[in-house]
Amino acid sequence: MKLKGKHFTAMQLFCLILYYGVAIFLPRTGRFFNLGGWCRRFLCQRIFRRCGKHVNIERGANFGRGTDIEIGDYSGIGINAVIPGDTIIGRYVMMAPGCRILSENHCYESIDTPMMFQGKALRKQTVIGDDVWIGQDVLMTPGRNIAQGTIVGARCVLTKDFPPYSIVGGNPSRLIRRRDED
Repeated sequence: MKLKGKHFTAMQLFCLILYYGVAIFLPRTGRFFNLGGWCRRFLCQRIFRRCGKHVNIERGANFGRGTDIEIGDYSGIGINAVIPGDTIIGRYVMMAPGCRILSENHCYESIDTPMMFQGKALRKQTVIGDDVWIGQDVLMTPGRNIAQGTIVGARCVLTKDFPPYSIVGGNPSRLIRRRDED
């Protein structure tokens, strides 16, 4: 089956309809015998390209079509998070509520043409390494590579990449310190 240029299996399409029609609204993980968390994980295992074990998809998480998402073992997508459908998330990733990952931006190079008529730049994929902690309401600009062991502070606007085991925060983001330093 083809929908707007992307190929879906009948099962993926059925699970997407169930996810966005019902499961996205179920209670957050841990409430009511974990019914919401179980349902969302069950559906995402059938939608995502790869879905590890013990994955947690929280209430309100929006991932577009999601057919190209990869998420590793023991990782989660936070409450009301919005991520592009081609994001790669490593193992042991904690994502707090309200995170937003952008995949494209507007072109603005020509000052002779209004920006709204310049189109959009090429899509860029975000890759999140293993053992990463992303704080609440973080905004990531297109194409970020979040290295292994990084901590991204709450409400940070992540505009560039940092080395492994960094602690970053602020708007725009800056290195606060390294986790592997004494």
